[in-house]
Amino acid sequence: MMKILSILLLLTGLPTHQNATSQQVLQTMYNRYHPHWRKSLTFNQTTERYRNDSLISTGTWYETMVYPDLLRIDIGTEKSANGILFRRDSTYRFTNNKITRAVKGENELIFFLGGMYAMSFDKVLTHFADLHYDLSKYHTSTWKGKPVFVLGADNDGDKVNQLWIDQEKLVAVRFIKYDGGTKEEGLFEQQIPLKDAWSETKCSFYINDKILQVETYRNLVADSPVDMKIFEPTAIGK
Repeated sequence: MMKILSILLLLTGLPTHQNATSQQVLQTMYNRYHPHWRKSLTFNQTTERYRNDSLISTGTWYETMVYPDLLRIDIGTEKSANGILFRRDSTYRFTNNKITRAVKGENELIFFLGGMYAMSFDKVLTHFADLHYDLSKYHTSTWKGKPVFVLGADNDGDKVNQLWIDQEKLVAVRFIKYDGGTKEEGLFEQQIPLKDAWSETKCSFYINDKILQVETYRNLVADSPVDMKIFEPTAIGK
């Protein structure tokens, strides 16, 4: 199966050489997945929180995502009174069925882990620029023994925002951000096939090289019916 997939990817014009560009890699990813990417994804996850590299809590989150930019997290139980709502460029925290915090700021992971395939390609490029990824920079590297494209950086170790793409699956496996003087890093692992595409099932997040959170996904379902009211802040608790 993987040999067949490799051949198909080569036939789509997958760039495999140093003279490619970040934009060419994104175009190839978009051409491959835009026609097939799921519209929604639901799953539950074990969430491990860390402080000073020590585990401090473990819980269960229930997540519902609709691409390109909607995500609801219910903490502890399905349809919980407590959780987080990501809606386009805003983030809401709700506690006891009441909005307790609302701030500007998107969850950009939704974008490059699937949301980009629900946009026009021009908007994809614009959004990468908005998120401070310099697509004029590019190189190839190796990550955990596999070849990757690195978008946004000319060399390993550059302290710039960058996204690492598995060359075979054409999915993100790592991001590094340096906005605001803080190094943020995310790792996306254990991808499984899902609706003619892939989904990561383990994500690990670091701040200044210290582990912050590890997520393990289970019961992934693509394209199940979603009640869009769950993404309305005014509908929380109703």
